[in-house]
Amino acid sequence: MIEDVKVTINGKEEIVSRGTTLLQLSKEYQKDYRFPIILASVNNVSKELSYVVNDSCGITFFDLNSKIGNRAHIAGLTFLLVVAVKEMFGLDADIKVMHSLDKGIYIKTTFPLTETILKTIARKMLKLVEMDLSITKVSVDRISAIHYFESINDLAKAKIMKYNTNTSITLYRLSNYYNYFYGQMPPSTGCLKEFKLTYVDDNGFVLQFPTEYSHNQIKAYTHHPNMFKVFKECRDWTKLMKIETIADLNEVVSRGKIADLIRIDETLQSNRLLNVARKIVDNKKDKKIILLAGPSSSGKTTTTTKLCMYLKSFGLNPKMISMDDYFVDRDKTPVNEKGEKDYECFEAVDNKLLTKQINELLEGKEVLAPIYNFKEGVKEFVKELKLDKDDILLIEGIHALNPKVLKEIPAKNKFKIYLSALTELNIDYHNRFPTTDNRLLRRIIRDNRTRGYNVVDTLRVWNNVRSGEEKYIFPYQDEADATINTALIYELGVLKTYVEPLLYSVDEDSTYYEEAKRLLNILRLILPIPSESIPDDSIIREFIGGSCFHE
Repeated sequence: MIEDVKVTINGKEEIVSRGTTLLQLSKEYQKDYRFPIILASVNNVSKELSYVVNDSCGITFFDLNSKIGNRAHIAGLTFLLVVAVKEMFGLDADIKVMHSLDKGIYIKTTFPLTETILKTIARKMLKLVEMDLSITKVSVDRISAIHYFESINDLAKAKIMKYNTNTSITLYRLSNYYNYFYGQMPPSTGCLKEFKLTYVDDNGFVLQFPTEYSHNQIKAYTHHPNMFKVFKECRDWTKLMKIETIADLNEVVSRGKIADLIRIDETLQSNRLLNVARKIVDNKKDKKIILLAGPSSSGKTTTTTKLCMYLKSFGLNPKMISMDDYFVDRDKTPVNEKGEKDYECFEAVDNKLLTKQINELLEGKEVLAPIYNFKEGVKEFVKELKLDKDDILLIEGIHALNPKVLKEIPAKNKFKIYLSALTELNIDYHNRFPTTDNRLLRRIIRDNRTRGYNVVDTLRVWNNVRSGEEKYIFPYQDEADATINTALIYELGVLKTYVEPLLYSVDEDSTYYEEAKRLLNILRLILPIPSESIPDDSIIREFIGGSCFHE
């Protein structure tokens, strides 16, 4: 029997003993990392550090300064937080992981919270970190896992496991507590010292941690009242509907009641937009320019088109401008730090020309506006525009909320709208379904349907898209006069139907296989929802097809 195997670790060849764990190997490489090594990939497949090396392979280590490492770090912090709370306040005390908020996650407690109590929880977590307690895997049969979670009154986990078809379930143990997480975990609490808890209200706080978008630092928390209010309204509604988790949605599907829920949700979505239209109409004397922005796949096209319809119903005549038509000519496009043309940056837009033409329109003049020729990379001035008495101008673009846009035009003449698909449902109370994943699923489907892109094409550009959002969209969300959630409570079941076959197309040797597998693992918990009952003016039609507005 061969006792030694040849491996390549971070590009360096080594001979190691068969049966060595990744954790043992990682100690030699820790000096090369800023944060504790938390995870590894073996032949491009992510593995926890408990993995035993028995064959020749390529190994790469990751700390939290990576997407997969960051996810494991967040999962570990969540488990650490749950254990700290239960050891301090008893088994009945718990937390509910709600949603992202300013580079962190907003978390609610099942008990009253004060800043003093929150500080004691943070100290308890740090004490558990110092103890460097192991986080270990335990495999149990599915029925036993359901009974266990029922016994500790974690009914959300017990319910979602009904939809897991595996005969055995992998639980994680920390101290004397068991939990289930939809992702990989760090080897021990010693990896989890990078966090901060920030008090928000008497039942909630933000768990903060370093991310690649915060330059791997924990920045001072900035409260975003608009976004927080919209999330709260959405969560209150899900509570009213008794659909707070994916398992609750699955129950509606399995009872054959999904068509009713779709109609209710679509009515609510239309009412949200109608209320914004009324707000604009009530201020029509001053508000001559409507600016709309939102991240990728937030449903800007459908929302803008429907808003125009609602404004027309009140006697206004909306005219639309896309900021994309005001791109500078391609040979003048700025380059990023990699020397590549940066189409996302603010300087890629001819803001001077946009401001000049908008001022002329407000003065009652006619302008010859551009339409951007993306093939040639130049503006072509072919669009005659003039604003009459009841006309109102809608401007859509990723920079629309940036204060630099039309800064010479008085604020009283502008109404700013921020759109985002803020996912309303979590998997259970300790595992959320990130808003970013929701938008990614939408984009994969639309890119495939309208542009002929495969999943890998979309995943390849997604990181750049996200970086652009973090730089140019999210920092200005508080500029909005109205924030609209474009996510639908039922949509994950619909997206599953369309995206699941596409995700299976990613080859095992692809760099993006792990990401496709991660999404598939979450989607398998969601029951499919047919699209027959979805109206043709729904936002979701923008992605799956069948929209009355565009194809």
